[in-house]
Amino acid sequence: MTLRRATSDDAALLAAIQEEASKAGVPHVYPPTQYPFPRQAVQERWRAYTAAGGWAVVADDGFVAVDGEWLEAMYVLPAAWGSGVADELHAAALDQLRAYGAVRARLWVLELNARARRFYERHGWQPDGTSREVEFPPHPTDLGYALDLGSTDHRS
Repeated sequence: MTLRRATSDDAALLAAIQEEASKAGVPHVYPPTQYPFPRQAVQERWRAYTAAGGWAVVADDGFVAVDGEWLEAMYVLPAAWGSGVADELHAAALDQLRAYGAVRARLWVLELNARARRFYERHGWQPDGTSREVEFPPHPTDLGYALDLGSTDHRS
């Protein structure tokens, strides 16, 4: 698998991966016919993020983005679930977080996304006791997770 740094030219690709992965990963939260994330706004988010130098890497079947101490996003297409792409993206994200000097990483995971929660928990992430309401309908809850980035290698 080849990972490459995403650029602002990849905004449409990142938005498409995010949408397909979200629809497949949490159809009980965001049914495909009711997917609330405005495609143009998501695409513009990724265009602005990468144009401003935000770190994101993309593979054929997914992408990951980090900023400071935050794992901002990680999406994997359903056809690649179980293929190892998520592990590779996750490892690249942790390497970049460490390069930023982060000693503790943070992320948000939908409470109802059991697949993602299991993935992160297998990789050492722990709930940190925080939560927030997602701004888009049906306004599900995001749970905060944290990971100590000390000397432990969290690759699986």
